[in-house]
Amino acid sequence: QVQLVESGGGLVQAGGSLRLSCAASGSIFSTNAMGWYRQAPGKQRDVVATISSGGYIKYSDSVKGRFTISRENAKNTVYLQMNSLTSEDTAVYYCVADEDLVRVIVGGARLWGQGTQVAVSS
Repeated sequence: QVQLVESGGGLVQAGGSLRLSCAASGSIFSTNAMGWYRQAPGKQRDVVATISSGGYIKYSDSVKGRFTISRENAKNTVYLQMNSLTSEDTAVYYCVADEDLVRVIVGGARLWGQGTQVAVSS
């Protein structure tokens, strides 16, 4: 069974940086679109960034210019580099995967990780 395991979350001061990692088990990684979502307390889950199997990338407007998504197929891992963090970035971050990029973008991905908490102190 394919699983997604996130890591790298934690507590950081405003203006700081964190890098999240998502390791995928199994052999499906290179053919799947991947993405990061986040859910803040009391808010809906929103897309942060997505990356297709061919490297096509989209960001939400709220993180554009501050966050960078990348993938390393040889390690079955996708990353989210987060810079210039603010309290608005505090949320649980989820890694997602699906063979269909559209499903990743619209929130209907087949696979979801368990989430990793990011807390930004002001």
